[in-house]
Amino acid sequence: MRTALLGFSLVLLSRAAAGQSGGLPPEWEIRKDITTLVEHVEAFKPILAKVTPQQWESAPAAYAEQGKRIDAEIDYLITTSKALAERPDGLTNALTTYFRLQSLDLMLRSYADGIRKYQNAALAELLLGAVSTAAADREKLQQYVIDLAADKEAQFRVIDEEAQRCRGQIARQPQSVQRPPARTKTEEKK
Repeated sequence: MRTALLGFSLVLLSRAAAGQSGGLPPEWEIRKDITTLVEHVEAFKPILAKVTPQQWESAPAAYAEQGKRIDAEIDYLITTSKALAERPDGLTNALTTYFRLQSLDLMLRSYADGIRKYQNAALAELLLGAVSTAAADREKLQQYVIDLAADKEAQFRVIDEEAQRCRGQIARQPQSVQRPPARTKTEEKK
């Protein structure tokens, strides 16, 4: 059993070392990329502050609500990005950040259409330029999520294989026959 634990530990240590030199970038690089992502997302705020959908004539009222949802989504994205920066190996945070970024991208592109039509084409283009700048961040994040998922799958595969090996080793060991405890003289008299 001790040998199995030692083997399991060695496998995990070698896997952890391979993870750093293989497909996943180092944590400091991920943190830097997330910081850049947050800066690009925060750049949307001053542009969006100039958008006034409540003053658009003959525009659907849904644009005003969409603007509020976009503001909330930006805040959520920044929060999940910071959580990812704190724990870059967390698949849940990586997926949540990616999906929020993708959702925000779609909402901003739709909102830009309304801005172009009802307020100012130049302002819409400014917003789309900022969205395009964040597109590279989205692509990096997407690749990181794919790599992280593949790494987690490989870790689980190694753990499962090692667990199966240990179970097999334990199953092959002869089971000792347990004898009932020896009787004491007082028990014999009874």
